Amino acid sequence: MMIAALKLFRVAVPLKKVVRHASFERSGSENLVVRVELAGGQVGYGEGVPRPYVTGETIESTFGVLAAHDWARRIGRPADFREVVQRLEALRLPETEADPRGRAGNAARCALELAILDAFGRRFGESAGRTIDLATIEGLQRYPAPRPVRYSGAITSESPLGEWRTALKIRLYGFHQVKVKVGTRGQDDARRLRALRWILGRRMDLRLDANEAWSAAELVERVEPLRRFGPTALEQPVPHAEVESLAAIRGRLGIPVMLDESLCGLPDAEAAVARRTADLFNVRLSKCGGILASLRIIALAQRSGLGVQLGCHPGETALLSAAGRHLASRVAGLRYVEGSYDRHILAANLTRQDLTFGYGGWARALDGPGLGVDVDPAALEAITVGSQEFRYD
Repeated sequence: MMIAALKLFRVAVPLKKVVRHASFERSGSENLVVRVELAGGQVGYGEGVPRPYVTGETIESTFGVLAAHDWARRIGRPADFREVVQRLEALRLPETEADPRGRAGNAARCALELAILDAFGRRFGESAGRTIDLATIEGLQRYPAPRPVRYSGAITSESPLGEWRTALKIRLYGFHQVKVKVGTRGQDDARRLRALRWILGRRMDLRLDANEAWSAAELVERVEPLRRFGPTALEQPVPHAEVESLAAIRGRLGIPVMLDESLCGLPDAEAAVARRTADLFNVRLSKCGGILASLRIIALAQRSGLGVQLGCHPGETALLSAAGRHLASRVAGLRYVEGSYDRHILAANLTRQDLTFGYGGWARALDGPGLGVDVDPAALEAITVGSQEFRYD
């Protein structure tokens, strides 16, 4: 059994509301969807979210990366699902290998990997989540069996009334963790956090995400008035160009520092450990190259005594939500988990199943073959703005 065809979809995913932070503002998300068809007729789907300001990728560049290789030849004819995982573990993209940060092609690789796991998972009757069990990665902490996942809430930069409403919903909905975007131009973060903390209550685990908003020179001054609200982490406070400054500043902030835009590939993770620029890593499947590449980064963090957040990109559809669910239900020790916001943020989705978390942010582990969700072809067609297909002899 081998890959017979590959089809790439450029999809425009509409959001229910504008998502705003210090680096960007968006009302929609342009995503890559990959469809893998096997010679036996089984079909699988995967997704990547190229962000030029994160990994340097665009939809055009992801199409170029995936068009440059014969995936039927490179994946070959695996005899079972274990061999599928082994071949994906060994798969290296020359584009990524040539990038000192290991980030080039990551969204493309993620979409391809998920589609392959989905297709071959259906072929062999295996869940894509078995990838975590079968991966040969040193030091990765795994649960003995899949567990329910508890997600955290998020408050983006909105009007005061909008933020207060969101905070009240998060508290009433029983969340135990929330992330608040800070550093947006024109906003008084100390005043915002005072109101939000009052609404959320003192027991809520509250963390901050600055999205590269501040320079290293002003960082301590900017963070000082926010410490009294008890944040448990500060995500990407400085631009990547200044990330090495965190080695000297981090200890003065009084808040653990998490890397995001500065953590796109394994070389980024290794540099952060060696230079001591972080307390936590924010690992996102699309940004980091898929499940297997993300597991390598998570295992490095766990071996190095660092915390891990499994993050997501605003605008991910249920395909990436499913992949994240599989990982979060099987990898132990994750400090925070983001994702499965589907119904709350997306105006259109791709699957027949709704993966939105329930009360308290809780969601069940997924079962069934492949990713455990079924793409609705009509829903995919409705948001597709371009496509390209490759058939292999």
